[in-house]
Amino acid sequence: MIADKRFRIFLAFLWLASILFWGVSAFGQVPDIDPGSLLGQAQLEGGGFDKRIIQLFLIVTVLSLAPGIAMMITCLPFIVIVFSFLRQAIGLQQSPPNMMIMGLAMFLTFFIMQPVFTQSWEEGISPYMDGEITEMQATERTLAPFRVFMKKRVGEDSLERLAATMPDREFNIEEPEFSLLVTAFMLSEIKRGFQIGFVIFLPFLIIDLIVASVLMAMGMMMVPPAVVSLPFKLAFFVVADGWMKITEALIAGYG
Repeated sequence: MIADKRFRIFLAFLWLASILFWGVSAFGQVPDIDPGSLLGQAQLEGGGFDKRIIQLFLIVTVLSLAPGIAMMITCLPFIVIVFSFLRQAIGLQQSPPNMMIMGLAMFLTFFIMQPVFTQSWEEGISPYMDGEITEMQATERTLAPFRVFMKKRVGEDSLERLAATMPDREFNIEEPEFSLLVTAFMLSEIKRGFQIGFVIFLPFLIIDLIVASVLMAMGMMMVPPAVVSLPFKLAFFVVADGWMKITEALIAGYG
């Protein structure tokens, strides 16, 4: 039942994207409007057709900003930062490539935040599509699960320090404004990503120091230590099943 529900939500997103794509492609055309149709009646009544155009424009705008929104209110930036540190710690420049890292981070984000997406869909988007709530209510209900998710990852100390930077404005730390909460959440995720990156760097740094010391003792000072230590770091990472262990740690951190 859960798998069927997820599949229906996925199909609904695909259907909405296809409708938006068709509407944008046909936006520049001027079709013949039947006065007896709903669109014709809305245009004759005045304001209805303009309202639909504004709604379509807002939806397309939100979809165009989807990558930025995902970076602001989901765990995507944290996962991308950790994977980027991991690749640099091993000493690889383009393997795995950026597209693969971003793809893996996006699917992990969907896997971690699927309950939040489902709750947001059921409480905000679906009732709005059925005409049960207004745009303002849909916006508040859609963002409510994300507010709960972000607030769990942000400490009151971060909110208070950010609020103190603007003494002219009054902030409620218990129920912070969305702009304050998003800013504190992004800074907290970046901070945690750098902390985990430091921990990831340590074992690989030890391997580099050992290899450099051995080469220095053997008088092979012209051989780059990074080239010699790379196979050892790869072997250590593969034997330890590093990708799976780091992924398990990332998922457990959001449990």
